Amino acid sequence: MTKGSDVESRGFTIWFTGLPCSGKSSVSSLLYEQLRAQGLKVELLDGDVVRQNLTKGLGFSKEDRDENIRRIGFVCHLLSRNGAVAIAAAISPYREIREEVRGLIGRFVEIYAKCPLEICIQRDVKGMYKKALKGELSQFTGISDPYEEPLSPEVTIETDRETPEESAAKIIQRLEELGYLPPAHVPQQSYTPEEEAAIHDRLKQLGYL
Repeated sequence: MTKGSDVESRGFTIWFTGLPCSGKSSVSSLLYEQLRAQGLKVELLDGDVVRQNLTKGLGFSKEDRDENIRRIGFVCHLLSRNGAVAIAAAISPYREIREEVRGLIGRFVEIYAKCPLEICIQRDVKGMYKKALKGELSQFTGISDPYEEPLSPEVTIETDRETPEESAAKIIQRLEELGYLPPAHVPQQSYTPEEEAAIHDRLKQLGYL
C-alpha cells in the first residue's frame, strides 16, 4: 500500500475554532475544495449549517453550546473512523469541550482562526456584533460571552494578515508535516542553458566529466 492510499484510508478531523467572522468558513471551504482535488473523501460541517439541521433547537447557553460541539464532534468521529477527512468550522468557544472532542476523535488537528475583534466586527455583514454591542443580542461570543483561545493548536492562521489561500497553504503544509497528508511532489530542479553550461564546466574541472 502506498503512503498516499494509507493516508486516504485513515481519516482525521480538522477543527476550526475562532471568533464569529474570523474567517473560519472562508478558509475551511477553500481547504475542502483543495483536499477533494487531491482525491480525498472530505466532508465539511459549517457551524451555521449545522445549527439549521443537526443541532436545531439548541440555544446559546454554555450547556447548549457544549451539546452543539459534542454533536458535531460525534459526527466528525464517525467520519474520521470510516476513512473520511472531516472539517468542522464552528466557533466552539470553550477549551474544555474542544479537548473532550479531541479525546473522542484522536486524529484531530485544531486550527485557530486568529483575528482581532475589531476586524471581526468590520467583517460582520449580518450586523450581529452591532446588535450584541447594543445589548440586543445576549450570550454573543466575544462581546457578552467569552472566547477561550486554544493554548496549543496545531495551526494558527492569522486571517487579518493572510489571504484564505495563504492560510489554506499553511494548513496543508502542517498536515503534511504531521503525516496526515503525503508530502507534496517537489518538481525537479530546472536550470537555464547558461547555468547548465557552468555546471558542466565545473564538473569537467573537477574531473567528473
